[in-house]
Amino acid sequence: MSKRLIYSILALTAVASVAIYSTRNDFGLGRNMEILVNLMRVVSTEYVDQTSADKIMRHGADGIMRNLDPYCNYLSEEEMEDFRRLTTGKYGGIGAVIRQDSNFVRIAEPYKGSPADLAGLKIGDKIVAINGQDAKGMGSDKVSTLLRGEPNTTVKVSVESVVDGKVTTHKIRRQRIAIPSVSYADYVADGVGYIIHSDFTDDCYTEMRAAIESLQSRGELKSLILDYRSNGGGVLQSAVKVLSLFVPKGTMVVEMKGRNAKENKRFVTEGEPLLPNIPLVVLIGENSASAAEIVSGALQDLDRAVLIGSRSYGKGLVQSTMPLGFGSYAKITTAKYYIPSGRCIQAVRYTDEGRAQSVPDSLITEYRTAAGRKVYDGGGIMPDSKVEADYVSAFAVTLYLMGIIDDFGDDYYRRHSDMEIDAKSFTISEQDYADFCRMVEGREVLYKSDSRLAVEKLRKALDKERYADSNLTAAMESIERGLKDDKMSNLITYKQEIIRTINADIALRYGYSAARTANGIKYDKGIAAAVEMLSDSTRMKDILTNQDTARK
Repeated sequence: MSKRLIYSILALTAVASVAIYSTRNDFGLGRNMEILVNLMRVVSTEYVDQTSADKIMRHGADGIMRNLDPYCNYLSEEEMEDFRRLTTGKYGGIGAVIRQDSNFVRIAEPYKGSPADLAGLKIGDKIVAINGQDAKGMGSDKVSTLLRGEPNTTVKVSVESVVDGKVTTHKIRRQRIAIPSVSYADYVADGVGYIIHSDFTDDCYTEMRAAIESLQSRGELKSLILDYRSNGGGVLQSAVKVLSLFVPKGTMVVEMKGRNAKENKRFVTEGEPLLPNIPLVVLIGENSASAAEIVSGALQDLDRAVLIGSRSYGKGLVQSTMPLGFGSYAKITTAKYYIPSGRCIQAVRYTDEGRAQSVPDSLITEYRTAAGRKVYDGGGIMPDSKVEADYVSAFAVTLYLMGIIDDFGDDYYRRHSDMEIDAKSFTISEQDYADFCRMVEGREVLYKSDSRLAVEKLRKALDKERYADSNLTAAMESIERGLKDDKMSNLITYKQEIIRTINADIALRYGYSAARTANGIKYDKGIAAAVEMLSDSTRMKDILTNQDTARK
């Protein structure tokens, strides 16, 4: 075992022991910490084969965390960089998303205005070398590592153009890349603004305020839709700042309560609201979590916004990072958060063994909003108006994940690279879709419908249990003949879904992520329901003053 690791463990043991003894005098914990250090030393020095001290540490830490909730992690020095990127939305690199394509990696999306974008890299360009090193056979992780680095350093990237096949080497200066938290802001109807807020990073308040002011500069902002359906959360303090845009200064919006009194804290808005009275609709769904639930839940508890969509994820646990020495940290759940009505929206309880259990009906508690409406804990945030997410067939998803839609987009852009499109109205032609079908016809598509899988499972069960009844056999054969889930039939059945996916992929190539979003808005049931809601002030008022939410 390295001296560095031993000193790190001993220091951690000493610090933790002092802290524990000073508060609880827990002899058992101190004893077991000493045993753990001795165990690691014995394994490292006496085991028959050479061992890695870092791997022993990793396995031990993972074992400790495994019996807690899934949000608790040990973060090594190397892993902290990714953690900081997630919480700040910043990293050093060229500013491009990449994707694996056979033996090479291609550019999947250059961020607008990024070094990759300014260098002229396009979606579909094949990365053939990095700093003179042949990139053939490299995985996306390896390529990503080589492209990232300290800001103001340079990297040479050789790409084969998706348009003409020519190989060009670009000397790109890395920059501090800030991934936008607000990925889209525009009007979706007369006076109705729409903002997609993707995550809660340190700078998201500034981005949100800028997005609102941009909408105001382009027209009269009469009402606003906030989209949190794909927001997995982030920094708690940023959620409080975002709420300050919409509710009075000094409003209590969230409270943290932990095992230790020092973790208890009430958060109130500190700034004057930018939009104190504008009608609001918030879109939520099963991927809305943590800080996104704080914002949407607080706006619901304060009767400030109508929530539309489906039940949110239900993450009401607060994590804190604690230094362990030598750049490593423990991310530990230290508290739960409670929104203004007093409810905690955590949907899952974790046992001492780390097993997840849903909150039973008997423990679900009723709370009241500011206007007296009934809301409930124990199951995420329930919407005021339920709208199910658009169904996307597994077949369409398979075509996308296999890269077939990307390949068609590459070919389309190659043939129409000089074309300009209106992202909101763009759609491929019938001839284009016929071309796509011919491309798919020549590919092996690894897909079976749920119906096909169910029939195959039933047939295996019948064979295993030796049911040889001829009527059953005939019935099974009849069902299988009736299934229309072969590749070419699915291209007809799911044509509209596939076309929408292709349209979005192509729009991205002509106008960045904003164009992709704009292209899909006309198909979005949630946005349509929000616009309709905002057009009916009587219904909005009735919901915000009288309507209780569903219990589950």
